[in-house]
Amino acid sequence: METNRSRLREKIMTIIYQISLYKSSGLEYNIDNVIKENAPVDNEFVKEMVYGVVTYFDDLGVVANSYLSNWSIDRLDNTGAAILRMAIYEIKYTDTPPVVVINEAIELAKKYSDDSVRKMINAVLDKVINS
Repeated sequence: METNRSRLREKIMTIIYQISLYKSSGLEYNIDNVIKENAPVDNEFVKEMVYGVVTYFDDLGVVANSYLSNWSIDRLDNTGAAILRMAIYEIKYTDTPPVVVINEAIELAKKYSDDSVRKMINAVLDKVINS
C-alpha cells in the first residue's frame, strides 16, 4: 500500500506543481481536469490531497515561511515548493503519521530537487511536527 501511496504522492506533487504554474501565470484551470491529466485513475487520496493543498495554498506557504530562515517558499524551485506544501498539508490535515509524510517528502525531494532544497524541506517539516 505504501508503494502505491508513494506513486500517488508523486502524481499529487506533479498536479500541485502544474497548478502553481497556472496560478503564478494567471491562467485559468479546472482542478478536476488537471487531476485527470496526471492521475487517470479516480482516487480519493489524490483528490483529497490536491483539493486540500489548493484550498490552503497560501496558508501552507505562510507555515513554511515561518520555519524557513532567511528564505521563503517562493524562492524554492516549484517542485520543492509543491513537495513542501503537500507534506505540510498532509501533516496538519490528515491522519498519516508524520514520520511517513517526512520520509515520503524527502524521497520525492531526492528525486526531483537538489540537496539544499531537500535539507530545507527536511528542516521545515521537522519544525512543523515539533511545534
